[in-house]
Amino acid sequence: MCGIAGIIAHQNVNHDLYDALTVLQHRGQDAAGIVTCEDGRFYLRKENGLARDVFSTDQMLRLRGNMGIAHVRYPTAGCTSSAEAQPFYVNSPFGITLAHNGNLTNTEQLKQELYIEDQRHINTGSDSEILLNVFAHELQQLGKLRITPDDVFAAVTQVYKRCRGAYAVVAMISGFGILAFRDPNGIRPLVFGSRSSEQGDDVMVASENVALDVLDFEMIRDVEPGEAIFIENSGKIHTKTCADKTDHCPCIFEYVYFARPDSIIDDISVYKARLRMGDRLADKILKEWPDHDIDVVIPIPDTSRTAALQMAHGLGVKFREGFMKNRYIGRTFIMPGQQKRKKSVKQKLNAISLEFEGKNVLLVDDSIVRGTTSEQIIQMARDAGAKNVYLASAAPPVRYPNVYGIDMPAAVELIAHNRSEEDIRMAIGADKLFYQDLDDLVDAVRKGNPSIEHFDTSCFSSEYITGDIDEEYLKRIEALRCDDAQQQRNAENFIIEMQNSA
Repeated sequence: MCGIAGIIAHQNVNHDLYDALTVLQHRGQDAAGIVTCEDGRFYLRKENGLARDVFSTDQMLRLRGNMGIAHVRYPTAGCTSSAEAQPFYVNSPFGITLAHNGNLTNTEQLKQELYIEDQRHINTGSDSEILLNVFAHELQQLGKLRITPDDVFAAVTQVYKRCRGAYAVVAMISGFGILAFRDPNGIRPLVFGSRSSEQGDDVMVASENVALDVLDFEMIRDVEPGEAIFIENSGKIHTKTCADKTDHCPCIFEYVYFARPDSIIDDISVYKARLRMGDRLADKILKEWPDHDIDVVIPIPDTSRTAALQMAHGLGVKFREGFMKNRYIGRTFIMPGQQKRKKSVKQKLNAISLEFEGKNVLLVDDSIVRGTTSEQIIQMARDAGAKNVYLASAAPPVRYPNVYGIDMPAAVELIAHNRSEEDIRMAIGADKLFYQDLDDLVDAVRKGNPSIEHFDTSCFSSEYITGDIDEEYLKRIEALRCDDAQQQRNAENFIIEMQNSA
């Protein structure tokens, strides 16, 4: 998962882009990058780390210009090389830089086409670099020295014909403006808005509307599936649906886990969707266990807090904060390596014993992925004195890998893969385990916008909406995503970077 932003303004945009990245930091903590443009020249800074660590005052001052794009990243395929930090750049045609959230599912085919037919070199393993080169090639094929918005849209139309998968994209073309577009299924979120200034309107695109809010931009709307937005240097906005066929299927995991609760994605409040998830799950528990003995509901911070609060209300029991979180530790299921994940859970959470001693505790989490975290937290609750420890997940069992931009592990590393709920309960050591039903999850999210007929629920249902995912593809990404493969790549990248810095 990644976060993207782009701004065209009537003043320098470096500080606004930095502020946008800090708001979108939850979408990626592996690397950050900003590129700006002034008088046709790009100024780029990108590196591994949090935004606050990547950009010093001196580096910010070098990012000159009134238009720019920015990116925060965590690695879809588990690679932590700084070479894959975004945005990426190509010098022909015109000079284009691009950042992307999502994952292409036909990268091997595209990489071969780019090399053999388009004669373009790909320098990294990032599908974002592939997407950039596909767009650059299609724009170059027009053979024009000066381009119009219609020319840009013609190139995007060809991108849609060639690229499959999930992608929300922001790109900057030197001397012309900023482009943003969203895949034909609208799997990954993208919004745009404007802000009035004395010189005229500033325009911004971003992964989530909260990035617009903090910079006083007024949201215009979501970018539609298959739609491209082109913003000229002057701030004039052009829009066009460029995909031949669209089918709106936003990723439901955005609402479960990734998006900030104060975001609104495709006219659905993430906060209200999570409240409804809590309602549905409380109803399920009351139906299955009407004479429950739950004394207290405790969220596993932070994402589950909204659903847990509503569950406590529905169950008629106390809601308490039982864990204190160290906010300087990253999201654990993203971290490569089992030992690293186990260590990070201990560093991340500490139990408040007073809330556990002698009580039957219902812990609430947004989802259960590997189960590593759940097992340790349940044990922490027991060590703090809990009599019985129950666990509820606001999402259904995660049984299948996500191929659309979320770095979920290989299927064999998912605790729910080929296991019953009773098997999972025993594996993580809970006295009882409750999962959200998929129909209830979909209903809880869709209620915010009934016009969305279906969602991407592939990690729960194995139904991949792009229609191009087969067993061979899943085996290939399993080989890329398993812990051993990630550790090997990280070791190789470390050696290469040490050699380059010597």
